[in-house]
Amino acid sequence: MNKRDFLKTSLLAGAGMIAARCAPAKPAVSSQQSGYKHWVWENPNEKEDADSLLAKYQKYYAAGIRGMFFEADSEKHFRIAKQAGLETHRWMWTMNRGEKELREQHPDWFAVSRNGQSCATNPPYVDYYRWLCPSKPETQNYLRERVTEILEKDYVDGIHLDYVRYCDVILPVDLWQNYGIVQQQELPEYDFCYCDSCRSKFKAEHGVDPLDLEYPDQSLSWRNYRYNRITTIVNQLAEIAHQKNKKITAAVFPTPEVARRIVRQDWTNWNLDGICPMIYHGFYREQVSWIGDAVKEGIHFLCDRFPLYSGLFLPNFKDMDELKSGINYALDNGAGGVSLFGDVNDEVLAILAQF
Repeated sequence: MNKRDFLKTSLLAGAGMIAARCAPAKPAVSSQQSGYKHWVWENPNEKEDADSLLAKYQKYYAAGIRGMFFEADSEKHFRIAKQAGLETHRWMWTMNRGEKELREQHPDWFAVSRNGQSCATNPPYVDYYRWLCPSKPETQNYLRERVTEILEKDYVDGIHLDYVRYCDVILPVDLWQNYGIVQQQELPEYDFCYCDSCRSKFKAEHGVDPLDLEYPDQSLSWRNYRYNRITTIVNQLAEIAHQKNKKITAAVFPTPEVARRIVRQDWTNWNLDGICPMIYHGFYREQVSWIGDAVKEGIHFLCDRFPLYSGLFLPNFKDMDELKSGINYALDNGAGGVSLFGDVNDEVLAILAQF
């Protein structure tokens, strides 16, 4: 199942906030200097012919789109997109790895919930939610190998990390009804990871097993331990990308606060070249104007370290006027561009071309 399918029932990927204060950051990309840089998430369709693809990607470029996040490897799509002037980044599922072979050969690599259930055998929410444990060296090696393989291809300009987080300990409020649950607190079956590796490493650092804490969901040191595990993974992968002179970006949860709270994701401390917070206002039952608030928060805590491209979920907008407003809110609050998920049709392109 790809990301488009899952967004019908749940939200994918994550975000974070640094503790230090800094002055409000300037917009990552100045429209007066070089123009906004927009992106599109896409699962390449191998049935599309070369002429149609070139025409499509040329229209994308003309509308201001400058890069593609491709969910699968397709040399045809990558090379034609590059011919049209677009950057080509491979979109990779990171911590959520549901390959059957991986589960069968390495079940010990998978995350374990607070009530002792492994994602290898008891996935939370949906069957393909199979989360790896970021504390294990084997997991880190596996992900470094995958990124190295991807970036060795000459037609790949960069790596785009998705699901680079823990499982959602709390889902966005609009999704509770889909699972018949009310998550006003952190429930044990969705709280990860409590495998032997995580517990022993945390105990070595802090002198206590997290399962022995009276309220593990309220432990600040336990939360911080998990933020740091994901940050370590990301920065290891960033080092590989930068050694190869290629870019690394990530799809993350909408704001630093939301990301840390519900998926243990601290993206403002990552060594990236760009970030795409999924500011999907409908998932949080927020108005379109919230897009601007979310961008402003992210820009502030990034302290101008790298550009922020506001992720927009096209089905959340009731019409093109509302989409135009959403893009305006993002750009006016400092986004270097937007990243679009959904049907990027001619109407959408016409709106985007106005910026």
